[in-house]
Amino acid sequence: MLATVLGCLVCAALGSLATDEIPLYKDPNAPIDARVTDLLGRMSVEDKVSQLIQGDIDGWMNMSDPLDNTLVYNATGLVEMMATKSGVIWAGYQMPYEKSIFAVTVGHKYLMENTTLGIPALIQSESLHGFTNNGTIFPSSIGMACSFNTDLMYEVAKAIGGEAEGLGFSMLFAPVLDLSRELRWGRVEENYGEDPFLTGEMGYAYVTGLQAGTRRNVSSTASARLAATCKHFAAFGSPQGGLNLAPVSGGERELRTTYLKPFYRACVQGIMSAYSSYDGIPAVANSHLLTEILRDEWDYQGFATTDAGSVDLLITEHGVASDRAAAAKLALENGLSGEMGGGSYTYLTLPESIANGSVGIGYLDKAVSYLLKTKFELGLFENPYPYPDYATTIRTPSTRHLLHQIERESIVLLKNDGVLPLQKGGSVALIGPSAGQVLGNSDYVFFNASLNGISPLQGLTDFLSGSNTTINYAEGCKLWSNDESGFPAALEAAEQSDVAVVVIGTWSRDQTLLWQGLNATTGEHVDLSSLSLVGAQLRLVQAVRKVARKLVVVFVSGKPVAEPWVKAWAEGVVQQFYPGELGGTALAEVLYGAYNPSGRLSVSVPQNVGTLPAFCNYLKGGRPVDPGFITPNGSLVFGHQYVLSTPLPLWSFGHGLSYSTFHYTALSLSHSQLQVSDTHTHLGVNVTLTNVGPWEGAEVVQVYLVIGVSGVVTPNQELAAFRKAFFAVGETRTLNLEIRMEDLPIWVKGWVWEKGEYVLRAGTSKNVYLNASFVVG
Repeated sequence: MLATVLGCLVCAALGSLATDEIPLYKDPNAPIDARVTDLLGRMSVEDKVSQLIQGDIDGWMNMSDPLDNTLVYNATGLVEMMATKSGVIWAGYQMPYEKSIFAVTVGHKYLMENTTLGIPALIQSESLHGFTNNGTIFPSSIGMACSFNTDLMYEVAKAIGGEAEGLGFSMLFAPVLDLSRELRWGRVEENYGEDPFLTGEMGYAYVTGLQAGTRRNVSSTASARLAATCKHFAAFGSPQGGLNLAPVSGGERELRTTYLKPFYRACVQGIMSAYSSYDGIPAVANSHLLTEILRDEWDYQGFATTDAGSVDLLITEHGVASDRAAAAKLALENGLSGEMGGGSYTYLTLPESIANGSVGIGYLDKAVSYLLKTKFELGLFENPYPYPDYATTIRTPSTRHLLHQIERESIVLLKNDGVLPLQKGGSVALIGPSAGQVLGNSDYVFFNASLNGISPLQGLTDFLSGSNTTINYAEGCKLWSNDESGFPAALEAAEQSDVAVVVIGTWSRDQTLLWQGLNATTGEHVDLSSLSLVGAQLRLVQAVRKVARKLVVVFVSGKPVAEPWVKAWAEGVVQQFYPGELGGTALAEVLYGAYNPSGRLSVSVPQNVGTLPAFCNYLKGGRPVDPGFITPNGSLVFGHQYVLSTPLPLWSFGHGLSYSTFHYTALSLSHSQLQVSDTHTHLGVNVTLTNVGPWEGAEVVQVYLVIGVSGVVTPNQELAAFRKAFFAVGETRTLNLEIRMEDLPIWVKGWVWEKGEYVLRAGTSKNVYLNASFVVG
C-alpha cells in the first residue's frame, strides 16, 4: 500500500489524542521536567521501548537509489516501523533534498497526528565534517584541528548545523573526541589530534556551534536547535594493536586525566558509547563509565545511545552475554542508553524481560526520560518539521567563505629551506598520484562527494591561469600499486621544470565505497601496520629528487606519514590532512604565497611505526633518548633508544612554519601564587610577540604546563592554553590567555591539587621560547 500525499496516512493508525484538556506535556510553557514526568506516566512499556530503538526511513521510503526522487511512501511499512522503533530515526542517506523533506515530513506527520501520544522523533544523520546529504564538506577533523582556531570551528559547526536543521534533522553524530594516540587505528582522521586539551576545546567549539540557537516556532523553554553526539565514550581511539574495536588497556588515572577530559569539556546533549572494552569492561555496558561518572558525577542529563550494532557485540565479541535478552539488560541497566540499529535490535526483548522481572522498569524510565528531555529542549513537540525555505541554508556563499578559510588555516608547512613560497612564471612540475584527483575527503562523506572537490591540479591550474606559468603534470604512479611505468613521464616533467611538487599520501573512501570493499588506507575498519607510504610512492619521490632542481613534497593524508627520507631530502614539505571541497584551491594559495600558512600539527609525526607512541604529553620518564641511525652511505651507528632510530618524532605536536618570523619577548602571569581553595580562579597568561618577518600572518601562541613534584607521575608537559592571532608586518601585540584552575588537579584516589611549583612554557611541544612559574600553596 503506497501513499503519494502527506495527508493519506494509513487508516489503521491510531487516532490522535482527543480530550477537552491539553495534557501537561503538550503545554509549551510548562517546565521541561514536569512535561517529561507527565508524558512518561502516560506511556506503556511498549511505548517506552519504541522510543529507545533507532528506526530508519527505509522502513517507509525506497532508499536503494540515491538519485531517485519519487515522492511516495510505504504506509504499511511506516506503521510497522513506528510501532517498535519510533523514538529516533536514521535518515542519513544521500537523496534529492525534496525527497528528504518528504520522508521526514511523512514520518513526523504520522507520529504527531496519528498516534495516541504524538511524540516526535529525533531525525539523525552524520556530520563529522559536513552534513552527509550533499552538504558542504569541510576538511577532516584532524585537519581542522590544525587551525587551532576555535572561533572558526564554532562558525563551521554552526554552518553544518544550519544545513541539516532546514531539512528537519535534529540529532547529528559528531564530534569524535577520541584521541590520536594510536596512529595505526584507521579512524585517526576523525579525531582532533593527540591532545586532550586541544580536542576538548575544538569539540566544545563544534558542539556549541552546532547547537547554537533554537529551531523556528518553538517555545521559550527550548535551548538548542540540534543535538550533537559526542563519540566514542570513551577511550575508543587507543585500541590494542591499532585494531578497530579491539580492547583498550588502562587504569582509572589514565581514563580520568586523558580520555575523559575532552568529553567533560564538550558534551551537552548527546553521547555515543564506544564499541571497545576498557580494562575488561565493554564500554556499552560500563556502569562506572556511563552511570557513575557520566550521570552521577557529571550530572549529564542528555540522551545516550549505543553505536551501531554494539549491543550485539556483548554476545559475539566481548562474550559477556549469552543471548539478546541478556545483552539488552546489560546495555540498558548499565548504560541507560538507546539502541542504534545495525544489529539484531536486542531491546525488542525488553517488554518481556520487564514483564518477567528480569529487567527493572526504573532503568527503562530513566533512559526514556533522558530522551524525552532532549526532545523538549529542542522544541520538537512544537515544530519538528523541515523548513519551507530549506534551500536558503544549504551551500550558501557565506558557508563557502568559511570553507575556504578553514581549508587554508588547516594546512601545515612542515619544512621550508627557502623554496616556498613559489613564484609565478617559469614552470612547475606537479607530480604524484594524489595530484590529479580527489580521493581523500575523509570518511563519513556521501557517495561521490569527491566530485564536489577541487584537486591540487585543478587548484594550481585555476590559480596560475594567465600568469605565464607552465604546469607539467604527470601522475607518476598509482596510490595503490607498485607499478613504476609512469616514472619516465614524471621524471621528464621534473627535468623540464624549475621546481617539482610531488603530492602523495594515504587515501580514504566515501561511506558507500568504503563499505563496498574498495581499497583504502584510512577510514573506519581500515587499520595499518605501517605508517610509510604505500606502493611506489616513496620510490617516485626518490627518483624525482635525482632530477629535480628543487623538490617540494605535499602529504595529503588522513594520518601522519612516517617517511624520514622525505624530511631529509626535500627542500619543502607540506602537510594537508584530508581537505574539504576547496582543498586544491587552498593548497595552491599556500604554495604560491597568496596565503601565509598558519596551521600547526594537531598530532605528532613519528619516525616510523616502531617508534610509537609519539604523542607529546607522555609521562615523565617515558622517553629516554640515546639514538642510533643509518648514514646516507649505509653505515650503521648504534644507539640504545632506539638501536637504529630515535623515539623523538619527525615533527612534534604544535609544529608549523610561517613565511614570516614571530619573536617572543615577554611572558607574565596574573598570579605568582595561588591557594588550593582558588578552584574557580583563572590564571591570566600574557605573551608579547612581534612579527619581525616580511609577511603578514597568523601565529598560534601555545602555552604548556609542567607540574613540579607530585605524588604520582604526571605528563612531562601538557597543553594548557592556546590562542591564534593575526599580525601585520612589524606589529607587536600582547596576547591574553587564560588557564582554568579547575583543570590543574590530578587524579590520585580522587581529584587533588598538588602544592608546589608549576612551570609554564610558551612555544611548541618541542621548542621553549619563554617560561614563567607560579606556586600553589
